[in-house]
Amino acid sequence: MADRETIRTGRHCIFTLHAHLVFVTKFRHKVFADQHLARLEEIMRAVCADFECELVEFNGEGEHVHLLVNFPPKVALSKLVNSLKGVSSRRMRQEFPDLVSHYYRANRLWSGSYFAGSVGGAPLTVLHQYIEQQHRPS
Repeated sequence: MADRETIRTGRHCIFTLHAHLVFVTKFRHKVFADQHLARLEEIMRAVCADFECELVEFNGEGEHVHLLVNFPPKVALSKLVNSLKGVSSRRMRQEFPDLVSHYYRANRLWSGSYFAGSVGGAPLTVLHQYIEQQHRPS
């Protein structure tokens, strides 16, 4: 079971949901320096807070970023991703005019795709075995 500190409660549920998200820049161009990544982290923390999510970890390289997000079950991950990418693209364009050359004709910082993976808890094999070993009533 997860640590009590990571278990969150809602009105009708108890949960611990984490997602690993990866966003890549349009055409995988190396866009980010350290100052850009620092500002992206601040922007994405604020967006997560608006969704009642927690940005647990953030890091990246020149052409992509990784996020570890703790989110409640009422949040549709696709809507969170849409907001994270949209708000960060808009704010970065406003705050860093030097990045505008990377936006090209589409005015997009990010590729249209993303990676989302569920993380945490027991490995699938352990869960499979646990469920398989339940004692079904006769």
